Amino acid sequence: MVKNYFKAARLRTLPLSISGIIVGGLLAKSQGFFDWSIFILSIFTTIGFQVLSNFANDYGDGIKGTDAIRTGEERMVSSGKISPKQMKTAMIITATVTILIALVLIYLAFGKNNFAYSILFFTLGIASIVAAIKYTVGNSAYGYSGLGDVFVFVFFGLLSVLGSYFLFTKQIDFLILLPAFSIGLLSTAVLNLNNMRDRENDKKSNKNTIVVKIGATAAKKYHYSLLIFSLVFAVVYVILNYVSPFQFLFMIAYIPLYKHFVFVIKNNDESLLDGQLKVVALSTFLFGILFGIGQVI
Repeated sequence: MVKNYFKAARLRTLPLSISGIIVGGLLAKSQGFFDWSIFILSIFTTIGFQVLSNFANDYGDGIKGTDAIRTGEERMVSSGKISPKQMKTAMIITATVTILIALVLIYLAFGKNNFAYSILFFTLGIASIVAAIKYTVGNSAYGYSGLGDVFVFVFFGLLSVLGSYFLFTKQIDFLILLPAFSIGLLSTAVLNLNNMRDRENDKKSNKNTIVVKIGATAAKKYHYSLLIFSLVFAVVYVILNYVSPFQFLFMIAYIPLYKHFVFVIKNNDESLLDGQLKVVALSTFLFGILFGIGQVI
């Protein structure tokens, strides 16, 4: 039974989810602000939100019947290996543990003297939980109306990078938006790839993702744009803050992304895109590490 919950947690998505935290934390470190306790708790909080999102996605798509004939990894609720009631319980436990970790993180970051910041980040934490659940759960699930890309861009990109940076520095540098855009766009590319793979099934299930709305050909062009602009924003940031050539280390991550780019161009079988999910997700994780290291050394 326990292994089914690990499958529902989709462990392969976790490196992607913490990429923004790594970038935000190392950018703060490059400016002389860093605390290992805050960094580690940020990682655990983000992992908690991601697991909750994956549980909610499994539950929401499972009870709606969306996963009945899907390709890719088996889903636990739709397969009957975890009942809807059991998954709801897992979601409640995960949300509770995550918010408790987040509270400790907020206290360590802001203490007793920055109450307004504490309230702001607590509110963002609650918003993250609501957003994770409402992605596929309920009659107004925004993942079924093409807004999933916006959620991923905002929470995986902007909030992840800017939020973690602020936890250390207690300030906002608007140039940090550029690498935040890069992480957000790469994360959105993973979702878009997933939706490209599931396009036919989603269409039959009335899950109106952006891919379903614009069609396969336009979805490919959208995908190319996400990858290209992620590179553009990162390069612009480095140029504006240039100190050493090591800042371009992140370009290494675009070697597998270039190969992926070519694969998508040539591919005409959407089911074959499943194997590319890992490529883009791990490349984003590698980008986060190399980009951050490049700013520190």
